[in-house]
Formats: sequence, structure tokens, C-alpha cells
Amino acid sequence: MREDETELPSSSVGRTVALVGGALFWGWLSLRWLNDWFGGLFVPRGQPFVPPSAIEGLGAAVPALRGFFDAAAFAATYLPQLSSGVWLTIVLTVTSISLGFILAVPLSVARVYGRWSSYVSLVYTELLRGTPLLAQLFVIYYGLDFSQFVPPSLAGVFPNAAVWAAIVGFTLNSAAYQAEYIRSALLSVDPGQLTAGRAVGLTKLGAIRYVVLPQGLRFAIPGWSNELVYLIKYSSLAAFITVPELFQRTESIASDTFRYTAMFTLAALLYLALVVSASRLMVAVEDRVAIPGLGVRGR
Repeated sequence: MREDETELPSSSVGRTVALVGGALFWGWLSLRWLNDWFGGLFVPRGQPFVPPSAIEGLGAAVPALRGFFDAAAFAATYLPQLSSGVWLTIVLTVTSISLGFILAVPLSVARVYGRWSSYVSLVYTELLRGTPLLAQLFVIYYGLDFSQFVPPSLAGVFPNAAVWAAIVGFTLNSAAYQAEYIRSALLSVDPGQLTAGRAVGLTKLGAIRYVVLPQGLRFAIPGWSNELVYLIKYSSLAAFITVPELFQRTESIASDTFRYTAMFTLAALLYLALVVSASRLMVAVEDRVAIPGLGVRGR
């Protein structure tokens, strides 16, 4: 039997398990958010869907699995409080990486094809990549007193002004890293592509826009996927400027209950679910936009 034939069943099972696990995770999370946003559609806000006492009762009925059911009851008790932190983590990640991408594209183009603008891009990327993200957040929020820059109309969108500071900080930092990923991808495109674009009458910017970028951005997807995963995890740094995202809420509950190991294990599982979901999403995106016959991954 060939090697690819022996690996197919296990690969199929792995994809099925990932699909089922993702459906359960996002299904629960969506119901949790809808329940709390609309004042308690199914259960009172902040209350678990299944009473922890009922789960503990199952443990008493099956002593061999008592530890499992006790852990499940603990998770059911605190997951409703953590779900709002997960939401804010997702908002920080998606908003920052999207805005960072908008900044990264011109930065990378300037670095590769610009003259004087390439030095501006170089200074920006090296400054933001060469300094700690936490220090950048502290400068933006505390050093610049960022709350004074938030318009009154936007002040109530998030729990506090620190969320806006975190979005700005993550966006600027992510743009620097994304610019380097895209720059490397642009350099991997054959220079003759730009020449061909100019030969058919396009301006230099037009050739970059319509010929080089569509190819280069596809090559940048693996690096962009890494940045998405990193940003999910680095969003925990927002807790240090009082943003009530997942890490900050976990730390607050752990400080009240003194169950640090259990709480941070639960938070780690939530982060893992987000990271796996993001990774699978980017694999699907890469497959969807792949150029036929070019850079096809083995299965």
C-alpha cells in the first residue's frame, strides 16, 4: 500500500474531529453571546446553560469519572464570564490585523519599489518590530494619555478607552510585521512580471496593483496566517493597560477564587480553540485563492 493511502484515513478523521470540535465551540460561543447581549434569551445573563450542580451530580453517580465531571462543573461556572473576554479578544485581533493590513500593503510596496519612501518604510518597520509591544501600548495609553483622543461618540462602544489604545497599538505593530511578510512575497514575484505590465501600457503603480500584488499577496498568506495566530496570543498584553479581554478576566477571577492553575488552564484551552480555528480558516483561504498548479501543498 502506498504511503498516501495509509495516511488518508487518519487525515480524514483528524479533519472530522477538528470540524466537530470547531462547530461545538463556535456554536456554544455564539449562543452565549446572543443570550447575554439580548438580556438572557435562554438563561439569566452570566449564568451557565447547564447548572454546575447537575454536572457534579453526574460525578457522584459515576465515581470513576468524578474528576472529569468536577472539572466540567468548574468550567461551566466560569465560562460565561470568560465568553465576554473571548469576544473582546476576537474584536482586538480581527480589527487590528485588518487595519494593519491596510497600512502594510503601501509600506511593503514603498519598501520594494520606492526610492525615498523605502527609507520611511524601513524606519517604521524596524522601529515597531525592534521595540516591545508592551512598551508601545504603555506609551500610547499612559504616555500619551490616549483617553483624551477618544471622541465622546465612541467612548461607550467599548468598556473603556484602553480598548481603543490597544487597537491602535496592535494595528501599528501588526502593520510592521505584515509589511515584512508582504515585502518578502513581493520579492518572490518574478521581476519580469512588472516589466510585462509596463509593456502592455500600465503605469508602474498600475502594474504593481494589477499584476504584482495579486500574485505577491497569495504568497504572503502563510506569513499572514502566522501573524494572525501571534496576534491572538499577544492580545493578552492588553490586560496590562486594563483592557478586559480574556487574559484580564481570567486573572481577575483567579485572584478572587485563588484557583490560578484551573483558571489559566481553562483560558489556555480557549486560546487554543481560537488559534486552531484561525489556522484552519487561513488554510481554507489559501486553498481558495491558490493559483492552479503553483505552490500546491501535498495532502
